[in-house]
Amino acid sequence: MWLAKAKDSVKNIKVNTNQENGYKGIIECSNLSFSYESGMEILKDITFTTREGESVGIVGANGAGKSTLLRILVGLETTYSGEVLIDKIPVSRDTLAAVRAHAGYLFQDSDNQLFTQSVYQDVAFAPRNYGLGEEDVDKRVMEALNTMGITHLKDKQIYKMSGGEKKMASIATLLSMTPDILLFDEPSIALDPSNRRTLINVLNRLELTKLIASHDLDLILETCSRVILISEGGIVKEGPAEEILKDKKLLESNHLELPLCMQGYTPFKGGSGEN
Repeated sequence: MWLAKAKDSVKNIKVNTNQENGYKGIIECSNLSFSYESGMEILKDITFTTREGESVGIVGANGAGKSTLLRILVGLETTYSGEVLIDKIPVSRDTLAAVRAHAGYLFQDSDNQLFTQSVYQDVAFAPRNYGLGEEDVDKRVMEALNTMGITHLKDKQIYKMSGGEKKMASIATLLSMTPDILLFDEPSIALDPSNRRTLINVLNRLELTKLIASHDLDLILETCSRVILISEGGIVKEGPAEEILKDKKLLESNHLELPLCMQGYTPFKGGSGEN
């Protein structure tokens, strides 16, 4: 279902020139609430704003509503109450084309983002469907691949790629549309330490507004200047990343723990396993 929506999101959409309404990289949520058809309330009265170029971490325990929030921001869920604006564009069924010209969404599972035969074709998919000529498409593809440091992968078949390579290629598919905003849903999931470090470096190089939802609080600490802590669908606290992520009592009361880098080292004190 999500793959179909991802494909549909790039059809018949005007190319984002970042000049359409004079606003770049601004997310505004006011009194946002959301429930599924079952009546279960997932988000409750969410209100926050991002500044252009700001990197904001969304943290919370499983089921807190982080992924749902990101899906609403990119228009994958539209039956919410309250107000949601992407670069001053209201998010609704009627404005999905304009919203997705400004904001890109990275799925947790890269296999939901990549659906053609090769990296080049995947990164070229959206610009082609926006009506760009092949020369412009090629320029955008190569710029996106260069930004991600994966030009050497451009002809590689998707099924032959590692998880880390797929993650980098997935981000490149978003960059090829020159968005103002990137929304990341658990971007470090299933990455080994080397690929995770590459991801952190890439996130810090991207000079655009980023909203990063993750359980990886060390990654959030290294990539975000501000954090929004969500619990049971509502905002518990928001503020400077270091201030929130070093508050042990606050984190533990919301089913999280300090980032590993703040916990110190405790040697293993168990038995040797020998009789």
